[in-house]
Amino acid sequence: MEKLRRVLSGQDDEEQGLTAQVLDASSLSFNTRLKWFAICFVCGILFSILGTGLLWLPGGIKLFAVFYTLGNIAALASTCFLMGPMKQLKKMFETTRLLATIIMLVQPVVHPVCKGCGN
Repeated sequence: MEKLRRVLSGQDDEEQGLTAQVLDASSLSFNTRLKWFAICFVCGILFSILGTGLLWLPGGIKLFAVFYTLGNIAALASTCFLMGPMKQLKKMFETTRLLATIIMLVQPVVHPVCKGCGN
């Protein structure tokens, strides 16, 4: 709403940087961030549990790989709602967390690929 007021009053700065434009377009209230964090986190846990449960079915290894990967992606996305994606990325790529970040980003690709190579 504030953006609309600035545009209509002629105070909108056309030379605004890309980062400022993204932040203006994606600012969420704390309640909205908390709700989407909970939704993504619960979905991530449910997908991971479902994948683990499907592991013992015939052909369940493929389903495990898919659902476990989706669960990890949803759980990782949930934390972006709490602190914002840019701050999340900055913290993920700190030197103390770099190895864990690399493993976490490579894992969603490795699970399905390794399962595909096994048959």
